[in-house]
Amino acid sequence: MPNHKSCEKRLRQEKKRAARNHYVKKTINTLQKQMHSDAPIEEKEKVLQEVYSELDKAAKKGVIHKRTASRRKSRLAAHFNKEKNSTKE
Repeated sequence: MPNHKSCEKRLRQEKKRAARNHYVKKTINTLQKQMHSDAPIEEKEKVLQEVYSELDKAAKKGVIHKRTASRRKSRLAAHFNKEKNSTKE
């Protein structure tokens, strides 16, 4: 237990931020799993835009690093394009 008021406040703030960060990361992971599911390509296209948005927001708020967001977006786009091209053939 903290002995100072400022330490108590810091502990409260850390708990709030950890909960918020956990929620954002879980949301991103859930959306990424939807991208790898057997859903139709039209639905995946909508999910892809949503994932992009969430990744950008998370990077802007500092939940994840901006290069991590960029890398994940790139990998998702590559996966999506590969699936899109394989369905056309």
